[in-house]
Amino acid sequence: MGNQDNRKVYEDIRAHGHLIDSDILSRIMGGIVELDGEYEVLSLDIGRGNENPSTMVMRVFGRDHAHLASMLGMLHGLGVAPVHSCDATTQPAPADGVFPEGFYATTNLPTQVRLGGQWRDVPNEEMDLGLVVAPDGASVAGVPVAEVRAGDAVVVGQDGIRVTFQERPRQKEAFEFMNSTASSEKPKSQIIRQVASLLREVRDQGRDVVAVVGPAIVHTGAAGDLIRLVRGGYVTVLFGGNAVATHDIESALFGTSLGIDLATGLSVPSGHEHHLRAINRIRACGSIAGAVEQGVLTEGLMHALVETGTPFVLAGSIRDDGPLPDVITDTVRAQEAMRPWCQKAGACLMMSTMLHSIATGNMLPASVTTICVDINPAVVTKLADRGSFQTVGIITDVGLFLKSLADELGC
Repeated sequence: MGNQDNRKVYEDIRAHGHLIDSDILSRIMGGIVELDGEYEVLSLDIGRGNENPSTMVMRVFGRDHAHLASMLGMLHGLGVAPVHSCDATTQPAPADGVFPEGFYATTNLPTQVRLGGQWRDVPNEEMDLGLVVAPDGASVAGVPVAEVRAGDAVVVGQDGIRVTFQERPRQKEAFEFMNSTASSEKPKSQIIRQVASLLREVRDQGRDVVAVVGPAIVHTGAAGDLIRLVRGGYVTVLFGGNAVATHDIESALFGTSLGIDLATGLSVPSGHEHHLRAINRIRACGSIAGAVEQGVLTEGLMHALVETGTPFVLAGSIRDDGPLPDVITDTVRAQEAMRPWCQKAGACLMMSTMLHSIATGNMLPASVTTICVDINPAVVTKLADRGSFQTVGIITDVGLFLKSLADELGC
């Protein structure tokens, strides 16, 4: 990688797409300057209209090969590829669960790998995986580090790899919605109408809507509105933890959440024990579905999920009481259960749960429209900082949001 003239090493790169109105061109140039590099535009063919793509060829100069490699790594995530492509390089995994040094770490963007002179699509784009080439050399797949096996042919470096940057939608309404920043001052009624329109479109396409929810859904009294979305077919799979399921079941059995009466907002005698008693009762039934079948659990969000046959994945944490028998306590197994739903999702609603939202965001392709609703703007910021740049943030109370959304959808 890298050529050399009398000044420094360089590489010629090509970018293609809606470079100007998607802000890709300025990000390419700005990124090179920020990394103390230099560039020279060799050619720039600007599309004649809004729907026409542009093509640019640029020479990027670095102080040395390491400096050039760092810039090319940054540009790679913007969909930039070297002009002179070569096949990808592989090295064998040294042991089970270990990638070779210098392995290529994937993004959540559509990716292709050049094998035997042909570009091969990487199925199911997801960030933070390695790329393993099949033994016949004709296909490639993204693999979590825990699943790689000794001797697997793992792609190293960036040669022979290209990604397609996620451009801005061309439709005006979607354009404005997808590029709005997280703000508590944006008109909520307009945003909710756009979210409702998105969910209708995804449902009509027969695709899944993943809802990632935290216990605030129950604490704020919004579980009933989420149930309306489930029964209306606007939520087709739910991700959460032990807490949201436990407090939903607590509210169904005792009318409290964290020992607070949901009707009056007042604490009740011995209410702090209710979540433990709820867990114990479900464990005695063997599972949440078992509690529904036995008539122990007759209402609430978890009851509605079982009754409608809506799948759910509950991923545990070290702080869990119990936990409920349905909670997956092995984090690798929890990822394995969540990943297939993420890869085929049409949209994702993340509501009042930072850790589960970030975990889900790490497994979502960049093409999946993701709406994060939280009273804390830092949650949306953290998602974007960790690569889920497709996330649209709505800073508001989740209870008010869910009620308004269910009303807008006529559930």
